[in-house]
Amino acid sequence: MSRLEVALWRPRRLKASGRQRSKTMNMLAATVLIGAGATALIDLWAVARRQVFGVPMPNYGLVGRWLAHMPRGRFRHDSIASARPVQGERLLGWTAHYLIGISYAAILPAIWGAGWIAHPTIGPALLVGIGTVAAPFLLMQPGMGAGIAASRTPNPAAARFHSIVMHAVFGLGLYASALALASAI
Repeated sequence: MSRLEVALWRPRRLKASGRQRSKTMNMLAATVLIGAGATALIDLWAVARRQVFGVPMPNYGLVGRWLAHMPRGRFRHDSIASARPVQGERLLGWTAHYLIGISYAAILPAIWGAGWIAHPTIGPALLVGIGTVAAPFLLMQPGMGAGIAASRTPNPAAARFHSIVMHAVFGLGLYASALALASAI
């Protein structure tokens, strides 16, 4: 290429074909359904856990309160329950709960490819489900005043156990939701 050709050369914008765009939208829709399904399963698990074992339901309103204080520059609290309540915190918390579940579901096709959605296997789903317990252990619980891995709670071992089981159930939910979706398509 001459210097003139190099100077005039402009990279072309690549346009996704209609077929490629459709595949992307299908994968996105599948990820949303899988994540929402897995998140709904842990909500059902929380109800069963309360009825059978007497374990309190998660309070996603407190998650919403924690998130709502962030734009105000407050990322860590001694106790989120004693922090100033925020209007709409419950809706914010529940919305974040489902959006986080959907974002965790996106890890599966990101690592294992779109083929995992068509032919799900339990190993990757459990790995993602249990692996995502790092987020509450290292971010949410310390930020809300419970300490790293619930170390400042009255019974850290029980809190850790419940978190790990909840995330394992989430992993099962990822697999079950993907399996249901794959058989429906």
